[in-house]
Amino acid sequence: MADRMVCLDDFEEYAMQTLPRNARDYYRSGANDQQTLQDNRDAFKRYRLRPRMLRDVSRRDLHTTIQGQSIDFPIGIAPTAFHRMAHAEGEVATAKAAFAMGTCLILATYATTSIEDVVKAAPDSLKWFQLFIFKDRDFTRRLVQRAENCNYKALVLTVDTPVLGKRVASVRKKFVLPQHLRTPNFEVSIEEDVLTESVYDASLTWDAVRLLKSWTTLPVIVKGVLTGADAALAVSSGADGIMVSNHGARQLDYVAATIDALSEVVKAVNGRCEVYLDGGVRTGTDVLKALALGARAVFIGRPAIYGLAYKGQEGVQRVLEILKDELSLAMALSGCRSIGEIQKSLVIHESYYLSRL
Repeated sequence: MADRMVCLDDFEEYAMQTLPRNARDYYRSGANDQQTLQDNRDAFKRYRLRPRMLRDVSRRDLHTTIQGQSIDFPIGIAPTAFHRMAHAEGEVATAKAAFAMGTCLILATYATTSIEDVVKAAPDSLKWFQLFIFKDRDFTRRLVQRAENCNYKALVLTVDTPVLGKRVASVRKKFVLPQHLRTPNFEVSIEEDVLTESVYDASLTWDAVRLLKSWTTLPVIVKGVLTGADAALAVSSGADGIMVSNHGARQLDYVAATIDALSEVVKAVNGRCEVYLDGGVRTGTDVLKALALGARAVFIGRPAIYGLAYKGQEGVQRVLEILKDELSLAMALSGCRSIGEIQKSLVIHESYYLSRL
């Protein structure tokens, strides 16, 4: 089977054939008509590469930094919920895979492994922690303190969830977390409400970023930005980084694919903070295009879950290895010897060529 896993689509196909329906529908579903879910992937195909030749690409360096922290290549693991629905070791296996590959895991609040247990399993790995500003501010602040105490290196604040989007498959099938699983980052008193809207605060404003900054000295990355206007507000509110994200197309349908939104956000930020991207990344050329358009790094969500479903830690590592190798190959064929040599001139929208016909 291992020889057959040569691209990320292979892992998705395997996961769709083997996961229980409850988990399969949860992981793969998007909001409403799922137009954005499909467009997140299709949009990458609308960008064309403009390679340069005879550049001596015999050696290539994929190292970079995110928030001053070194990673071996610019591909991390995005925050996704309920890893133990895909594999018994869940987030522990994912964290170990990220560490083995020299990259970053963003642990979700809705993990099925606690902040503390992930650290025990992978104490030296680079970890960021994703959170919301919940109605219960004291509880939210305790999450921040737990992440700080466990040496997480940044906080990732999701801002696109004033309420939950409508995921048709989950509604139709009445998704419930399997009885043997828990969300241990939540406290017993509110755990029964974690899959409802009751914990979210629809009244939040950009003051939420300032509030979080007042609670911590860790870098704060704002996740869920899709416009230049919001990017500017994020920076003025104190954001140390921005994640261009549409929540895996699980919140508002018919928003822009993240790769289409990226340039506008990068332009608005104008170098004042790092910009990252998640959503739709499936190949090394996808990564190359995002980097050329201004992303510091990209993060993958569903592909990591599908690798986990395949073979736990080994499966996640294989997913990351494939993307890393594909990125290195794409850099060589494009004339880039390092991440720093990936410039905006490398990528152009397909409309440039269509307009010349």
